Amino acid sequence: MNRRSFLAGTGFAATSSLATAAESLALPNYNPRESAPGPNGPAITPDSKHEKGLRLSITWSMLGQMPVPDTLALLTRLGFHGYEMFDWRDPKLLDTFLQVKDKYPLTCECLVGNKGVIAPRCGPLNPREREEFVRQMSLATEAARKVGTAQLVTLTGNELGGMPRSEQMTNAVAALREIAPMLEKNGVTAIVEILNTYVDHSGYFLYYVRDGAELIDRVGSPNVKLLFDIYHVQIMEGNLIENIRNNIDRIGHFHIGDVPGRHEPGTGEINYRNVFKAIYELGDRFQGSAALEYGPLAPLEQDLADMRKMTNFA
Repeated sequence: MNRRSFLAGTGFAATSSLATAAESLALPNYNPRESAPGPNGPAITPDSKHEKGLRLSITWSMLGQMPVPDTLALLTRLGFHGYEMFDWRDPKLLDTFLQVKDKYPLTCECLVGNKGVIAPRCGPLNPREREEFVRQMSLATEAARKVGTAQLVTLTGNELGGMPRSEQMTNAVAALREIAPMLEKNGVTAIVEILNTYVDHSGYFLYYVRDGAELIDRVGSPNVKLLFDIYHVQIMEGNLIENIRNNIDRIGHFHIGDVPGRHEPGTGEINYRNVFKAIYELGDRFQGSAALEYGPLAPLEQDLADMRKMTNFA
């Protein structure tokens, strides 16, 4: 599965039954200060839904082709905090979000900054691409301000042949330092993602947590952090809870998926309940969110409800 397929305008297919269910949950006149009843009982109110659990988001590619208002209504109904990574470079889709987003008590948690995993001609590793890297991150920052998101997923792209890794790391540090004042001025954080090279992204530069920690420390900006993708880290090195605890001050966001297969928690080898509890117990040291990013084997609505329960600790 291509985990960034949303960039090409595709996503996981939604079944007709889910689309029907979403339509029945549509809340076109939702007031975020009030509880909105639904066919299965009262909606969870914004003041109560996250008191004892993780802030939970979902990557847009998981949601298939349901209309945006229906999807946001469904997420609201199930007690999610936000959504993320829709293709803001599609002007029609961006305009749709701008028109409807304020009707729901949801936050756009992050957008993709420099285009995608391979960061085509706009990666931070190559000084020749520095100008385009800065330009793309500037465009993404402008989009983030419109949508009201405070984070931009930032990809290193693949390693450069013939250049030592140490030099590529130095280039990445310099590129992120160059955009840091812009990020700080606009209240936006670049979250640099760690990906696995064994299964999904052969050749990607940033694949170990220790290298991510070095990158963040050398940049030295509170507006440059890590995107800790639990699926990818498990494949590369495991030791999830200790890696999270030791680096939580460097982490801005989490992505969720089980191993093997990148399906929902509970289908593979990761004890996600313990991982979620470890994040939750860090308290105020982590105030970000964790986002679902996988191909669910269960029906989508059931899966979303199950994940909301799994991340609650009442």
